This record gives sequence, C-alpha cells and structure tokens, in this order.
Amino acid sequence: MNLPVILCIDDDPHVLRVILRDLKDKYRNEYRIIGTTSVKDAFVTLLDLRNKGEAVAMYVSDQRMPEMEGVAFLKQAIKFFPEAKKVLLTAYADKEVAIHAINELRLDYYLIKPWDPPAEKLYPVIDGLLEAWQLNYRPKFTGIKVIGFQYSRLSHEIKEFLSGNLVPYQWVDVQITENSEEILTLNKLELKDLPVIFFADGTLLIKPDIKQIAEKTGLSPELKNEVFDVVIVGAGPAGLAAGVYGASEGLNTLLIERHSPGGQAGTSSRIENYLGFPAGISGAELTTRALTQAKRLGVQFLSPAAVIKISNHQGYKKLMLADGRCINTRSIVLTTGVEYRKLEVNGIEDFTGAGIYYGSATTETMACKNKEVYIAGEAIPPDRRQCTFPNSQVMFT
Repeated sequence: MNLPVILCIDDDPHVLRVILRDLKDKYRNEYRIIGTTSVKDAFVTLLDLRNKGEAVAMYVSDQRMPEMEGVAFLKQAIKFFPEAKKVLLTAYADKEVAIHAINELRLDYYLIKPWDPPAEKLYPVIDGLLEAWQLNYRPKFTGIKVIGFQYSRLSHEIKEFLSGNLVPYQWVDVQITENSEEILTLNKLELKDLPVIFFADGTLLIKPDIKQIAEKTGLSPELKNEVFDVVIVGAGPAGLAAGVYGASEGLNTLLIERHSPGGQAGTSSRIENYLGFPAGISGAELTTRALTQAKRLGVQFLSPAAVIKISNHQGYKKLMLADGRCINTRSIVLTTGVEYRKLEVNGIEDFTGAGIYYGSATTETMACKNKEVYIAGEAIPPDRRQCTFPNSQVMFT
C-alpha cells in the first residue's frame, strides 16, 4: 500500500524546496511528500490520486499565488480529499486573510513564513494535525473499482468476468453507495457513461467491452510461440488438469478459455467430491490453485478468446479465433464443458444479467440481501437456502 500523501504547493521554487526539505527530513518514512509550483498540476495530481484510491493527509498551500490564491485552492482541493488537513503559508501581511479562512474554510492552521527553526515552529504543528488525521484514517481499496447500476447487464458482465478470472475488484453501486457520484463529478462523467472501471494506475474505461478489460488486466497477452505442441480449448477442471500434465512433460502448451477459468465448478461455493480434498474446497480456490500451478509450469493462458473454426494445414491444426487470430498446433484437446439451458420465456433476454441470473451468480449474492429471490429449479439443498441468500425471502419454483 502506498504511503499517505502530503501535498505542498508554492509558486516560489525556493520556498517550495525549503518546505519539501523540512517535511521530508521528519516525515519521509510515514508519508509521501510531493510538491508543485503549479495549481493546474496540483489538480491533475489530486485527480490521479483520487482515481488510484490513494489518500492525502494534508495540504500545505501558499496564499499568494498568481494562478489562484491559497484559500481558493484549498476550497477546490478539499473536494478531492475532504478529510485532509489544511495548512496555509502566509506572510505577516496576510494574517487577517488566514484568520478569516479559519472560519470560512475551517482552515486547520496557518504558518507565517519563515518557520525557522522547524523543530520549534513547524514540526509540533504538523505532528498534531497528522495525529488528528490518523484517528479517522481508514485505508481505501486501491485496486480495480467498478462503478455502475446494480441492474445493468453490462455491469453484471464486467463483474462476472473479473470475479471469474480471479481479478480482485470493488463494486460501487452508484444508487446506494455513499458519495459514489463524487468521483464521477471529479472526472467530468455523467450517469449515462456508466459503467466505468477505474484501474490501480488511475486510468479508466467508460462502458468497456470484455476484450478491453482483458487487455488492460493482462489476461489477453501476446503469445510467445508460433507453433504449440498442444492447445487446450476450455479451462474448466479438465482443461486445467490437461494443461498441467502437458506442461509438466515439457510440451509448449496453450490454454484457451472463452469466458473465465474454472468453468461451472469455478462458480461453486463448495466442492466435496473432488479428488484430494476430503474436507471440500471452494470452486474459486480450486481454480486459483490449478491456474497458478499451470502457469508455474509454463502454460500460456488466453482469455477471453473463442475458437470459431478448426482446420488442417500442412500437417498442423489451425485454430481460428473470433478476434481474427490464427493459432498453429500439433494437437488439440477439447474440454468445452457444459452450457446452461436457458428459460424459454418471451422477453427474458431483456433482463438476463439485469435481475435474472443463471447459476446463482456469486457476483450478485450481496445484492439479494433483504430481497425476495425466486429460483427456478431446486439446485440448493433446503438446509443451505438461507445461508446462500442471507435475510432474504427465497421462493422456489
């Protein structure tokens, strides 16, 4: 996890160097000290930090700056990190402005330049403010964040793809999550732009397709071989096992999955009839172990990718993918698994992934809390129904 940030801004490079030096001398081990002479650059930095999910503990701003006065800057800056402490650097002549800002802006402190020696005039002040900030500081999730509407088909597809491929993410329902629209406003986004994915590096994708997400998260890499010894189509338990066996024998092995590894078993909350796990194991854990083992042995993994055609060419098998890529191999193993049988009801496609789900999708479990849940087909034993959907009224048909 990155250290909390202390952001300093002063249009005078000499003063900025001094404040950065003094703060780094005392706080470099607990905080990341950054500075700029430009208000514009400061706002760009703040937006980037907010999108990454990082924390700003304190603003230290000069009052007299040509682009924007310090008080005005702090008013805008607190929109990004409202809990950050606010310190204003002033000359003696600006003392009245600083006192006014205490009431108007809830300014935490003002420092009259110069603050020499810092051990007496700087550090005691900063220590107290940072201690107060730490009392309410709760580290935020810094990975992938998906912001959208609960009953959105595209939001569901994104969540299902990420969870199925064992990519950690945080789901933010814009309708019920507190302050969820703040990050949209800061990035000049509107509700019509949802769903939006924010990545750990601060970049974002608006209404992305699965291929874009796969490329961004490294799930669709460039292949290292022109010809493979064996290509396995389907990454359920059988496909993953075949990949481990092939790679362990020294074969150049490629595993292709149309959606996510683990197959139907990967979505199971508990598997109790799999060889080698007498106490049972979750589908996610089984998939993680198998995929880690396969990659450690050298299996290349391609997902999402769909094979649409297989043909022979000069003694090799050729697999044509839906995205236009062609893969050559000496042998093919098909472990394509099963397809869910869909309900044949008029209009059901309009709600699939937006209130109607197949396979008791784990990505939607928490959304069912305190709701009425209708299940077609008694796949869940009676003694586990309320555990699966806590505090929900479950009806089976």
